[in-house]
Amino acid sequence: MSWDAEDVALLKKLWAVGQSAAQIARRLGYSRNAVCAKQIRLGLKRGHKPPTAKPKIVSVPKRRPALLAVCARPVAKIVSRKTVVKQPKEFTKRQLYAMLAEAVRNTG
Repeated sequence: MSWDAEDVALLKKLWAVGQSAAQIARRLGYSRNAVCAKQIRLGLKRGHKPPTAKPKIVSVPKRRPALLAVCARPVAKIVSRKTVVKQPKEFTKRQLYAMLAEAVRNTG
């Protein structure tokens, strides 16, 4: 199906009124994707709507761990929960062969 001049004019009119692409597609008999593609090719854009309400941005208070809330006396220091990963010690080939030979001797 190709777009004729009447459909394009109706598309522009309905878009300016504020109908959605799905509503326009149902009315014209095209798919929603075809209507969206045609709007892009025609350069039809809708201005941003002003927000209907002013949202309140409220900062969320920091949550305390459950154990601290139960304690009767305050905790002096909070310990970091980071785990320390130690790098494995690097061995030379000679040291590895020596350890392997020792392990074989001890098992045999």
